[in-house]
Amino acid sequence: MHRIKTYNQIAEQGLERFPSTRFQVGADTYDADAILLRSHKLTVAELGNRLKAVARAGAGVNNVPVADCTERGIVVFNTPGANANAVKELVLSGMLLGSRGIVAGMRYIDTLSDITDHAELNTLLEAEKKRFAGNELKGKTLGIIGLGAIGSLVAGMAIDLGMKVLGYDPALSVDAAWRLPNQVQKIENVSALLANSDYVSLHLPVLESTRGLINADMVGHMKPGLCLLNFSRDEIVDTPAIVTGLEAGALRMYISDFPRHELIGRDDVILMPHIGASTEEAEENCAIMAAEQLKDFLDNGNIRNSVNFPALSLDRVQGAASGTRLAISNKNVPGMLGKILSILAEQDINVVDMINKSRDDIAYNLIDLASPPAAAAIDAIASTDDVIKVMVL
Repeated sequence: MHRIKTYNQIAEQGLERFPSTRFQVGADTYDADAILLRSHKLTVAELGNRLKAVARAGAGVNNVPVADCTERGIVVFNTPGANANAVKELVLSGMLLGSRGIVAGMRYIDTLSDITDHAELNTLLEAEKKRFAGNELKGKTLGIIGLGAIGSLVAGMAIDLGMKVLGYDPALSVDAAWRLPNQVQKIENVSALLANSDYVSLHLPVLESTRGLINADMVGHMKPGLCLLNFSRDEIVDTPAIVTGLEAGALRMYISDFPRHELIGRDDVILMPHIGASTEEAEENCAIMAAEQLKDFLDNGNIRNSVNFPALSLDRVQGAASGTRLAISNKNVPGMLGKILSILAEQDINVVDMINKSRDDIAYNLIDLASPPAAAAIDAIASTDDVIKVMVL
């Protein structure tokens, strides 16, 4: 029986993916094999000795101590793309709000509740509506920083709206490149993208290389009248630099899903209460994706969408005598696989199938065996220098 501890409210559609005959799932689960969470700030103290995996029902994992998990051989999963459409639609809302005087116009209407004569109200609105005139998105240039699952959807949406799209992503994967519309013009640096865009939308994870990416220097490169949209992560933007840019007129408007005290109440800022992925569909998609990844890992050792372990999958060998599989994580140093196989050979255990991959300082192995290994063999592997964790599946 696999034990999975949940934090936050996880969509029932995801929890239903765990058969009750093989999984114990809930907030009161103790000594868990895995953790399933959304926004809960996971601490190192909550990483129990039995823990094998953490799954975040969302793309960002800044609430998970990833480095500590890696040291302990704990696989950290996320769900990239599961909430992409929800964020894309909110970006569209932000662009529309940033192009027309919609918010200011609605606020103005709320001040007119004392006018009861309909004709008088219409006359006043006809005279005042020019204050809220804006511009169309068609024909404008959208710069996208980060061309992953969300960025590529935003690019396609903007092209459908008749916009020109510039894109910047130094870490663009092959899969992301295939998803990207061919009309997107690739830009080699952020400053050039900022200088040539009417709107810029951020879609980046928080890394040391992206923290504070939009700073005072970058604000200085912005095209006059630029509208910046941040539905990615708060830490990517340096808030004092944004305030300075707005007050100097270098930045026309800032639209963000991450409110900051310094920005609240400004007419040139539109803030939303972190609702980028807050749709029923996105929460269901994230929960289902996280649950399926956890289940496949706990049952078969397969890894998909991990932020700290290599992607690796091995089909179960049909007809194997025992169906026993070893999942072994170790430090990525030479000779490890040979040591593991030698121990199995010494125990006269035949390897039916296997796969091995590495990622940075970590390596991961799936090994299917023709017969169940003795406890002594498992102990010998686990006690081998640089082996981090051994699971028998």
